[in-house]
Amino acid sequence: MSLNRDEIIKKCIYAAKQMRFDVVKMTHIAGIQGAHIGGGLSMIEITAVLYCGVMKLNSEHPEWEERDRFILSKGHCALAQYAALRQIGIIEEEDLNTFKQNDTKLSAHLSMNPAIGIEFSSGSLGQGLSLGVGTCLALRRKNNTSSRIFVLLGDGECNEGQVWEAAISAAHYKLDNLIVIIDKNGMQYDGATSDVLSMEPISDKWAAFGFDVVTVDGHDVEALYDTLTTLPKNGKPVAIVANTIKGKGISYMENHPKYHSARLSQEEYENVLSELGKV
Repeated sequence: MSLNRDEIIKKCIYAAKQMRFDVVKMTHIAGIQGAHIGGGLSMIEITAVLYCGVMKLNSEHPEWEERDRFILSKGHCALAQYAALRQIGIIEEEDLNTFKQNDTKLSAHLSMNPAIGIEFSSGSLGQGLSLGVGTCLALRRKNNTSSRIFVLLGDGECNEGQVWEAAISAAHYKLDNLIVIIDKNGMQYDGATSDVLSMEPISDKWAAFGFDVVTVDGHDVEALYDTLTTLPKNGKPVAIVANTIKGKGISYMENHPKYHSARLSQEEYENVLSELGKV
């Protein structure tokens, strides 16, 4: 039985809450190595809405040819995608417990594994949009006109020139099944994106490169769902600028560059669980 809009939004809100907990848990499991928790937390609502409300997927057959594809270009935040895959039943809680451990399927950066819903490996920033463009062109040659490609970029990642080479190609080939989402949390490894290398006005830049551009609150589940389900399809790729907060949901991590990558002691872990309402 299909769900109506309100039921889907309720489902996505619940999923986001569980995913935020799982991201924290995986960071703790990673131990002294830590994990990229700040950027993982900023993309929670985006991935919750995509996986639980928008994308066409088959959890029992992750490699279904007609599926939508998700490419996480900011691959160091893989733990958030793993949390989303758990919500739709492709991976289990016991898989999350192996994050960054020996012989795991869930590495710190994504390792290609279509059997568990990971379309491509990622590591070096700036490459995901090129993969998205190539995937769109490959689907076109296969006469697959129904599958969409969602590529999630970080705003700091948009400093990479390869992003803009791919953007030019996407507009040139009129890839209107390509949806780029920019997780604009305002922070990167070296500090505020506005200080490191400002990309403003970022919406105007994407528009100048031939994209239809939409701006949305990246933590507003209803706004994300309504935006992602009413996208234009007019021969142009789409760029969604999602305004987010790095470390969202944990008060002392929000907008703090220290938590780009961090580890959690047992005491910190328990405090975070308490703040998230899990204990």
